[in-house]
Amino acid sequence: MAPLPSTVRAAFEAELESAYTTTDLDEMWRALERAHILSQRWARPHTRAHWHMLRLALRCHDRGEAFGQLVRLSVAGLGSSVGRVPIGNTGRAAVGITTPMPIPADLARILEQGGAELSIS
Repeated sequence: MAPLPSTVRAAFEAELESAYTTTDLDEMWRALERAHILSQRWARPHTRAHWHMLRLALRCHDRGEAFGQLVRLSVAGLGSSVGRVPIGNTGRAAVGITTPMPIPADLARILEQGGAELSIS
């Protein structure tokens, strides 16, 4: 796929920034989930989203989430590279690794503006 479009990159970076500027744990996860949804089609950002999720899981001493993120880190880049990602999946360990999910409307608009295919693969 083409490089990460600037509109998607800006939103992705804003979500990561939000995850690190809030003190509310639920908001941190929410921002990282949104960053994940934005990044799924691009290998490096997708892997980076899982890296940030792993860091937060370790910070929270959540072994199950950390293990799930390690698994996802091992396949995220490859999945994005070959176009096999469950669109809309939030990237958390409690969600099936291949389970597609609805994309929030605001993120769908950003992805569409960036030319991302929103069909499920």
